[in-house]
Amino acid sequence: MHFFFGFILAVALLQSFSAAQVPSGTATPAGAASEPVHLRPDASGAVPPEQIRQLLQRAEEKDLENDKRQRDYTYIERVERHKLDGNGNVKKTETSSSEVLEIYGEPVVRMIGRDDKPLSADEDKKEDDKIQKIIDKRKNESEADRRKRLEREEKAREEDRRFVLEIADAFSFRLLGSESIDGRDAWVLEGDPRPGYEPKHRDARILRKFRGRVWIDKADAQWVKLDITATDTVAIGFLLARIHKGTHLVIDMTRVNDEVWLPKRVQLHFDARVALFKSYNEDVEQTYRDYKKFRTDSKMTVVGEPQ
Repeated sequence: MHFFFGFILAVALLQSFSAAQVPSGTATPAGAASEPVHLRPDASGAVPPEQIRQLLQRAEEKDLENDKRQRDYTYIERVERHKLDGNGNVKKTETSSSEVLEIYGEPVVRMIGRDDKPLSADEDKKEDDKIQKIIDKRKNESEADRRKRLEREEKAREEDRRFVLEIADAFSFRLLGSESIDGRDAWVLEGDPRPGYEPKHRDARILRKFRGRVWIDKADAQWVKLDITATDTVAIGFLLARIHKGTHLVIDMTRVNDEVWLPKRVQLHFDARVALFKSYNEDVEQTYRDYKKFRTDSKMTVVGEPQ
């Protein structure tokens, strides 16, 4: 997401439910078959934590595969933002469209339109120049700098892994049944903060202030939908920011080329205050389309270079 606080919320919530990274040594090789996970509620209707942990771990493995395979795709991302007044009425609407590329293994966003109109020639050139700078930087990166960058990324991923290990303990999950999404059967789980839960990871404190549902595809053990709501104010200390009660996030995934699950739509009602003086009250819809696979071994064309 390229709207700042939507990104923060989405990252936190995706870590909470979908577990975007998998603990070391547990990833399933691409294309490998996995045994189905069977959920068996107890007499009270609750699903034992061990079963939830197994299902979420399988979803983690699938998401790791998706993350790797998404690097083989370009796509178009459109963001529509409705800024709201104190009564919830729309006072301003903005849209932007971007092409998302992979350059030297790094996702790069190139804006292509604003308010559903193409960029001006000057704006388009600025986007080209931005991409060229990124290409030059990565092309001239020393081996030592590259190693340091990859180490920082791995450290961040390890923090994420530690975070998601607490999910099964942080929530009481209840199996609501199953639903068909795009013609595929999915488990529907509802999660509420577990009474008495004490977080071990410092960032896991936020888990006590969210509740919601997750849909997991039965055949692929892949999360396909999230619907999450903040039940109380959530403080993000390093940003001096507060996400208010009622902030609501829905994320839908779609299967592409029968090989990977990628985002289809993100809907966010966002209510927050930053540093006690800047307020955000917005409805945001972000859609993804035109997923196109490219060969990772193809020659990269530098902006302005004859093809």
